[in-house]
Parts: sequence; structure tokens; C-alpha cells
Amino acid sequence: MGLWLLFCFLLSGMESKAQPAVRSGEVDIFMGVDLNYRDIFLSKPYELLVNLTPGVKWNMGRQWQVAAQVLLPVYNDYGDYYKRIRLNMAVLSKEWYIGKKLFLKGSGGLFSHERYGLDAKLFYTVNSWLALEAQAGWTGFCSMATGWQASTPARWTALAGADVYLNRWNTQLRVRGGRFVYEDYGIVAEGMRHFTHCSVGLYAQYSNEGGRNGGFKVVMMIPPYKRRHRKVNFRPASNFRLTYNIQADMYANKMYNTDPEENEREGWFDRERLQWGSNTMEPDFKEKEVNR
Repeated sequence: MGLWLLFCFLLSGMESKAQPAVRSGEVDIFMGVDLNYRDIFLSKPYELLVNLTPGVKWNMGRQWQVAAQVLLPVYNDYGDYYKRIRLNMAVLSKEWYIGKKLFLKGSGGLFSHERYGLDAKLFYTVNSWLALEAQAGWTGFCSMATGWQASTPARWTALAGADVYLNRWNTQLRVRGGRFVYEDYGIVAEGMRHFTHCSVGLYAQYSNEGGRNGGFKVVMMIPPYKRRHRKVNFRPASNFRLTYNIQADMYANKMYNTDPEENEREGWFDRERLQWGSNTMEPDFKEKEVNR
């Protein structure tokens, strides 16, 4: 792990180029891996849960998108609750842009962390190095792990914060706080350095339920980095994301995802429109030229 992180730090990419646009009507079918581990038991050094995560995205045009993802367990030390093949996400989303500064996204459906409901995200770029963000959700519990279990939507979550981007070093500083998905109140501060095809960072957090905690994050974009655009595209997931926290706390300061490939490197919005932060770097994925 240490050598891999060092390798990521040695990579760099500073040019500003536009990401190839996503075409209306395209369908992406992709496969990723979900890795979970914990070392809180004395009976064994660690417990491991590995899921394959096949997913699909349909870009319907006018910034509408349908996305879904399935969890397919291939190795499980976590117990019977995690042994079934089950739907993890099924989301309809829409993005809006007001000028070049205000970006909005609304989502509805089944989210990660066994939540379903409605979610709204906002991102406002104050200038080239400062941005404000907010997220609010109204959700209920929904699980297919042991059959169909659900509750009526009755839980509100709300987060707000600020991002500072040091353009010279491609380093992002972020702080946000509020009410998280498991009804705890807290704050998270993180710093992330963006390189070519890789982002690494450290974070610290506080929750009224979980107390103080911290750890590191790695987001690694998965090749091939040159891809052809067809009506139906088969590819690996865009990224592999790993988060480690010192206390192995699964519930404090957690927020659901509304996109199967959501990560801190790419953010929530179309990078071709939102030219701020890591989106101003050379894109990870380029359109492959076709020889005629």
C-alpha cells in the first residue's frame, strides 16, 4: 500500500483540456469492485467483504440520467446479512446550470447505504479558488438483504460547506458539516491532492455520536483512458475508491451516494460545464480516435 501511494504522488497532470462530452442516448454498462474490511475483532486479524458491482447508466439527454447498480458478493466474512445478490442503487437524476457559477442536481430513487427518497445538491463557484456547496435529503430505509424491508421516508439530512482549491498545486481543501444520514451531527475537514488518474488525501472528523476520528482516502481512475463512444458502451467502472478510518466506525459522519461512480475527484456535475478545481486538469478519459 505504501509503495502504491508513493507511485500516485509521483504522477502529475497540469494541462487544462475539456473532457469529451457525454452524448445523449448513450448507455454505459460497467463493472467495479466494492472492498470492505474491518479489524475490530480479536478472533481473527481482519474480516473481509468483497462485492462485484455491475451497473448501468443511461444518459437520456438534457442532463437527465438513469443509473442502477447491483451488489454481487464474491467473498464474505461479514455474515448472512451480506450474502445475497441485491440491488444497491436505482436513481433518476437531473442537472441544472444557472450561468457559469450555480450548479444544481436533483435525484430520486434508491441510494446507497440502504436509503431511498429525494436528494438535492448545490455547488456555487465564488471565484477560481473558492466554492460553496450544500446537500439536503429526505429518505427512508430500504433493504433487499433479507427480503424486502422498507420504512416511510421520515429522515432529513442536510450538509453545507466550502471548498478551497490551490490551483498551483492541484490541492483541494474541503470542510462541511450538518446532519448526516444516521442522524448524527458533525463536521468533516479534508485535504486532497489531485494527480494524473489518482487523488489521495487525509481527513479528520467529529460527530456527536462517534466522537473524533480520521483517516485517508484514495481515488484511482481505472484504465483504459482512451475510450470509444457508441450507443452502448461496455467498460470497467470509472474509479476504485478506498476510504480508511482509524476507529473502523461504520455509522458516524456518513452520507449516501446518488451515483454508482460518485467520488471526490470528479464531484457531482458534468466536468465539461463545471470548470473548477480538479475539472481544470487534463481529463482522465479521452475519446479514442477511429481510423477511417
